[in-house]
Amino acid sequence: MTVDYRFIGSRIKEARKERNITQERLAELLDVSIGYVSQVERGVTKISLDLLGAISGILEKDLSYFVCEAGTGSPNYMISDLTKELNLLSEENRRIITSTVKAMLEEQN
Repeated sequence: MTVDYRFIGSRIKEARKERNITQERLAELLDVSIGYVSQVERGVTKISLDLLGAISGILEKDLSYFVCEAGTGSPNYMISDLTKELNLLSEENRRIITSTVKAMLEEQN
């Protein structure tokens, strides 16, 4: 199974922003550079489990929040993030997306 580090990074960024912590502050707390935090959040750098555990503690999120569904082989891969984004759309745009997906599924079969 392949791990999607961009997915993990986006979860780190989301949790960091929820706690109103800057990349600079997170870097200070982790004793790493701001550039490193940025690279982790963009999925450019593979993060160690130890560092992810430290981030989990600082951001007060369970470790599973960052890694669950991060495996591209997972059947629920990115479903929760997609659902969250869909909920931000207007009702009309959700209908358009639904129609598009249905058309794609019909074409696929």
